[in-house]
Amino acid sequence: MDYKTAGVDIEKGDLFVEKIKGMIKETYDARVVSGVGGFAALYEMDEERLLASGTDGVGTKVKLAQELNIHDTIGQDLVAMCVNDILCTGARPMFFLDYLATGKLNLEVSTSIVKGIVNACKLSGCALVGGETAEMPDVYAEGVYDLAGFSVGEVMRKDLMDGSRCVAGQTILGLKSSGFHSNGYSLVRKLLGPNDLELKKQLLTPTRLYVKLIQALLKNQRDNVTGLAHITGGGFHNIPRIREELGFLIDHLPQDSDRPSAMNEIIKRSGLGRDQLYETFNMGVGFVLIVKDAALAESFLKAQGEEVLRLGCTSGKFKGLQIS
Repeated sequence: MDYKTAGVDIEKGDLFVEKIKGMIKETYDARVVSGVGGFAALYEMDEERLLASGTDGVGTKVKLAQELNIHDTIGQDLVAMCVNDILCTGARPMFFLDYLATGKLNLEVSTSIVKGIVNACKLSGCALVGGETAEMPDVYAEGVYDLAGFSVGEVMRKDLMDGSRCVAGQTILGLKSSGFHSNGYSLVRKLLGPNDLELKKQLLTPTRLYVKLIQALLKNQRDNVTGLAHITGGGFHNIPRIREELGFLIDHLPQDSDRPSAMNEIIKRSGLGRDQLYETFNMGVGFVLIVKDAALAESFLKAQGEEVLRLGCTSGKFKGLQIS
């Protein structure tokens, strides 16, 4: 079973974005630095400062939370999916807003969700400044809810990570994920059976927050880091978004030992080939860095308790992603 069979058509989603790009750009003014297509949109506040913004949800992972009646971790997924994207521009997340839609408001469940959001905001150093709760009984059944998040950060123009310093011959480093994060669950859930309770609990492990770790690295050696990528929907194909005219060669793939056991079990059950796996799941890598001096970056990250994977290098001989 692949992602499309499970009900998610990535190609159609990409086509939709292409169809609406023109309409969206009609709304831009001179202060829009970048919009659709990047990890985060950039808007000029003044000559020195840019705002970075992003929005996301947690996909059908919410179905797993509702099935298990565990709601205190899904809020971290929501925050992480937004702030990790903003982080790719080098920005510091400043504030966050959430949107909770449900068929009928359950105070205990909703409070548990917000506690998870609050905790993740604290861990990311951003303020939860507001949100919206909508009861829509004719849209959602009782006990069903969905989430969306919105975050804004700031970055000084001189510190912007836009991929322009990313050139051939640099090293691709990977930071481990905590599992599938918040992507691919429409397929993951199809591969679960009624007796997979413990496996389901493991698969509810929330998305990692990379903000403080990456901010510390940039503070320590910003010139050494030339590109950042959040590995979400589309898997490793997020990496070329760092710089589209460059090639990214992955010649050291993550091993089973680099991934949580629950992730390996689902990968085995899927029966997907290598290329399909790496364009659907993060495969154990949640965040990617491009660096000039790999040993220097590794030394700092390992001192923070981080396991770092050397995945490959950038290349000027081709464009896009190549896995060997």
